[in-house]
Parts: sequence; C-alpha cells; structure tokens
Amino acid sequence: MEGHIHSFESFGTVDGPGVRFVVFFAGCPMRCLYCHNPDTWTAEGKIRTTAEEVVARVLRNAPFYKTGGLTATGGEPLLQMDFLTELFELAKKTGIHTCLDTSGILFREDADTRVRFDRLLDATDLLMLDIKHIREEAHIALTGHSNCAPLALAAYAAGRGIPMRIRYVLVPGLTDAREDLLALGRFLSPLSNLEQIELLPYHTLGKFKYEKLGLEYPLEGTPEPTAAEIAAAEAAILEGMQK
Repeated sequence: MEGHIHSFESFGTVDGPGVRFVVFFAGCPMRCLYCHNPDTWTAEGKIRTTAEEVVARVLRNAPFYKTGGLTATGGEPLLQMDFLTELFELAKKTGIHTCLDTSGILFREDADTRVRFDRLLDATDLLMLDIKHIREEAHIALTGHSNCAPLALAAYAAGRGIPMRIRYVLVPGLTDAREDLLALGRFLSPLSNLEQIELLPYHTLGKFKYEKLGLEYPLEGTPEPTAAEIAAAEAAILEGMQK
C-alpha cells in the first residue's frame, strides 16, 4: 500500500513529546480560514511512499527519537486511514511511539467505521485532536464543516482511554470569545484521558504559500493575539473546566 505524502520533517519538536519524525499527509477536506498549510490540501503531485519506507527513515536516526517518535499530521491523515493504520502498526512493532494529529472531521460512529478507528487507535500512543471551535455554527463558518465529528472523537477516545492532547488556535475576533472558551473548558472537563491543552496563537507565517498558489489570504488584516489575550484565553478555558 502506498500513501500520498506532502513532506517529511526529521527533527520536529512541536508535534508531540520529544524529538519526532513528522509525516505531513497530503489531502484535506477542511478549508480552515487560518490554515497555514494550503499546499497540503490536495494529493496531486505529492510523494508516494510505503509504510516500510517511512519506518526505515525513522529507524535510520532512531537515537534521536528515543524520547519522541513518529507523528502523522497534514493535511488530514484520516483521509488515508488504511495507509495510516498500516504505518502505525508497523511503527509499533519496531518500538516507535506513534502520535496522530488530526481534526477528527472524518470520524463516524457507524459500526464499520468504528472497527477501522478501533484498529487505528490500538496502534496510536497519543491523539492530538484539533478542535477548531466549540460552537457548531462558528465551526462551519471557520472550516466549512460541522464540529460533531471532532467532538464525538474526543469522547470516543476518552472511552477508549487513548491519551489525548487538545489543540486550539486562538484567532482574535474568531475563536477568542470568552463564552466560547468557557464552553470549551466545560466540554473538556470530564475527559479523563486529557493530558494537555495546547493553545496555539494565530500567526501569518503561511501567508506566502497562498500567494505562491495564487490564492486569496482569507484573514488579511487579522492581528496575531497579544500575550495578554493568550493568558486571558488560557484562564477562561481553565475556569470553564472547573465549573
């Protein structure tokens, strides 16, 4: 089986614990307004590789990843779930820690899909779930999709006891309303598998990619959050978790 890969990063330090080999999967159904990787949206013209070839890349520098491992991100890795599962199962057999960074947008609770997710989660050491917005209508406006699937995956992973980190991008005027942050905290509070909440400040570092692709940048003029705004957001989420 071959996967469509956008790129690799051999010394990742922000995509899970420790130093990690990061695989950027090609293709994504989401069109988040703040996306900084629009070049991963399609699988056209990308690298084709096998799970064996990816694991071999990791093992060549195995000492670097003793406290880290392998992270699948994107794009959206779940678009290639069969390849992703094969990759993680092979990595686990060789003792490599596996981390899945996903929007969860493709999670479904029907029996057939659940069987496939169970197999994937059995080979997943850490789930990093990107919650884009806690309110459904705001999530749709932000991404073009409902947030039902990501929230359902968070609850499902909790039921399975899969260690989980939540990622949330703080965008002034879009995802920083206090009532939404409180609601996010209330949703996260009962999840017993939650290890960490990563509040990621919005940035414009990917803006040049839109220009290169001939695309209009959706958030032109949106400021990056200040340190005070980030601190206030963190406090609101924690307050919500305590209610």
